[in-house]
Formats: sequence, structure tokens, C-alpha cells
Amino acid sequence: MQNIFARLRKSSFVKNVLVVMSGSAVAQVIGFALIPIISRLFSPSDFGVLGSFQSVFSIIAAGATLQYTQAIMLPKEKEDALNLFFVSCLCTLAVGSLLLIFCMLAPASVNNLMKTDGVWALALLVVATVVAGLNQSCGAWCVRAKAFKHTAASQVILSVSEKGTQIGFGYLKAGAAGLIVSSVLATILASLNLVRVLLPDLWTLRRFIRWERMKQLARDYRDFPMYAASQNVINALSSGLPVLFLSHFYGIDLAGAYAFGVRILWTPMSFFIGALRQVLFQKAAETQNQGHNLAPLYVKITVGLFALVFFPSMVFFVWAPEIFIWIFGSQWHTAGELAKFLVLWMMVVFCNLPAVVFARIIRIQRTVFFYDLVLLAARILALVLGGLYLTASQCILLFSLVGAAMNLFLIILVGHAVIKKEEFVNLERIKDCLMEE
Repeated sequence: MQNIFARLRKSSFVKNVLVVMSGSAVAQVIGFALIPIISRLFSPSDFGVLGSFQSVFSIIAAGATLQYTQAIMLPKEKEDALNLFFVSCLCTLAVGSLLLIFCMLAPASVNNLMKTDGVWALALLVVATVVAGLNQSCGAWCVRAKAFKHTAASQVILSVSEKGTQIGFGYLKAGAAGLIVSSVLATILASLNLVRVLLPDLWTLRRFIRWERMKQLARDYRDFPMYAASQNVINALSSGLPVLFLSHFYGIDLAGAYAFGVRILWTPMSFFIGALRQVLFQKAAETQNQGHNLAPLYVKITVGLFALVFFPSMVFFVWAPEIFIWIFGSQWHTAGELAKFLVLWMMVVFCNLPAVVFARIIRIQRTVFFYDLVLLAARILALVLGGLYLTASQCILLFSLVGAAMNLFLIILVGHAVIKKEEFVNLERIKDCLMEE
């Protein structure tokens, strides 16, 4: 055990995870401490409108950069990475422009989908999409530059500014509009902190930014917009559709209870998973570039996540309704009942992070793309059948079990692909050695 702890203390991977986690810890503690106040200032219907807005926004934002942000980590040369950064920014501006045109042509349809009313919601949707895309691009550059302290600080800024403005708008009785504006403002402030890392590199490498090089790199990494971006949009659809379906079948209050329950479950999960995602992607890409095996890292992280999350999930499964009433107030009892079932799905989602990251590292986006299509179809089927024939709680249980089973399958699928790829690479190395002899 002493040897294990000594190796962990010396590990740069563990140190980077802890740096980002420190920011996540502060952000999540502050955010979670303020949620009991916020839950008493806003109603379930307010959170239902916020959930509907974020469902539509997240689906669009998932494809805003065409996932060229993920490709920023892969080139060995920093100059190529910077050109990919600008590719992702240009994609974001193009998507934002198309969204603006659509909102101008069909404002009523967009407002009906988001359960909002007025030009303000449409304007915020466009602004939120552009800001989210630029935030993803700057965040990816920070990860490549190993500026984990800045990403940690941005998480604190995001949490403090969002929860602080929500409390202010809550006392002003701003309702759902206050929740939405708070979310957009917080993302803008967090992005400004990430830009500080980019500016010195941008000034130093500005002469390497070329339109022709951007076009060439966009072609070289075209599998990211073809598969990774599509995969992200499909995942966002899978995550966002429940709020829209639940509001249709059971009303906006039930949709708000679901959205609030997912938000509470995701808060402690993101404390760890947000930090690990950034560091694991950088570590896995570096490991592959150095010619080392990825399989041991994949197995170690996945098994470790299961061990970490199992006991807390079981505790929450038993006492979720009581916990929600005690912390957030009696109006959130329904959210606790739904969260009790949702934790079964979220537990496996927490553990599939290595699968999502390694699938992109070994470039099997096409396989994962078809998996996500099946997942989306299965989840829509569960929601439609549940909405037509089951109670709200039964519908959420069915939805959660489908999600848990499919995510477990993804973990096994990617693990098998990683092992097969390593066997192929090792075989090629043996052949090269024999040829040289």
C-alpha cells in the first residue's frame, strides 16, 4: 500500500486530476450549498421551462463546433492545434448564424418547443449557443496546454456567478427567465477566464494561422464532424428529450421535477467527472502518441469509477425522497421520487467516461455513432410507451433501466475495441522487427 500511495503522489496524472477537482470541489460545494435557497425561490414549473430551454439549447450546442474541439488535442504540432481551434470557432459562428435565421423565420415554433414566450428567449438561445461553442473551444485549448488551474477557476466562476444571479433574480420574482439569463451570463464569465490562456499562444503563433492549413486540417479530421459531432447531438437529444416528452405527457411541473432531480444528481457527479474528463483525454492522447498501451489505463479507470460510485448510489436509491424533502423543501418530493430511479442510470453514466474518451482516441466514432442511434431509438421508445401506458414514476424507471443497460454495453464495446486495437498494433510492431532482422 505504501508503494501504491508513493506512486500516486508522484503521478502527474493524479496531480492534474486533483488540481481540476479542487476547482470542481469549490464550485460544487458553493453551488450545492445555495440550491436549497434557490429551490425555495423558484417553482417546479420554472425549472420545467429552464429544462425545456436547456434541452433545445444543448441539442444545438452539442454540434456547434462540429467537435473539432476534440481534435485540438491530437496534433503533435502546436501550430496545427491552433488552426483547428479556429476551425472550431468558425463552425460555432456558422451554426449561430443559421440558428438566428431559423429563429427569425419560425419564432413561434421555437418558443412553443421551449415553453417560452417572446423575443428575449430566442435571442438568449442564439447567444447561449455561440458562447457555449466558444467556451468549448477555449476549454479544449486549455486542456491541451495543461492549464488545469484555469479550467478549475472557470468552474468556480461558473458556479458562483450562476447561483448568485439566480438568487438575485429569485428575490426579484423573475421566474424562469431569471434562471435562463443566469445560466447564459455565468457561461460568458467563465469563458473570459479561459481566454486568458489562449491569448499568449495566439500572439506567439499568429503567423502560423492560415486559411489553407485550416481547410486541410478540417479535411484530415473530418471524422469528428461526421461521427463525433453527430454522436454528441444524438446524446444531447437522448438527454434533452425526456423533459420535452414528460412535459407533453405529464405536464410542465413533472418535467420540472425531473429536470431538478437530474440537476441534483449531476452536481456531485460532475465534481469528479469534469476533472477526470479533461485530464484523462490529455493523458490518453499523450499515452497513444508515445506508443504505450491504452488497455491497462482503460480498465483501471473504469473499474475504479464503479468502485467509487456504487455505495453512494445505493444509499441515494433508498432515501432519495426523504433527502429531497429535508434539503430542498416539500414541493420537491416528486423530484426525489424520480431521482430514486434515475440514480440507476446515472451510476452507469458516471462509469462510462473512459469509454466516451477512448472511443475518440482510437477513432471508432463510426461504431459509437451507430450505437448512439440505437440508444436514442430505445430511449424514445421507452418514453413514448411509458407516457402512453405507465405512470410518471414507472416511465422514469423504464427510461432509467434502458439507459443503464445501454451504457453498460458501451463500456464493454469500447473496452473490446481498445484491446483489439492494441493486439493489432503489437502484431504490426513484431512484423516490423522481423522485417528489419
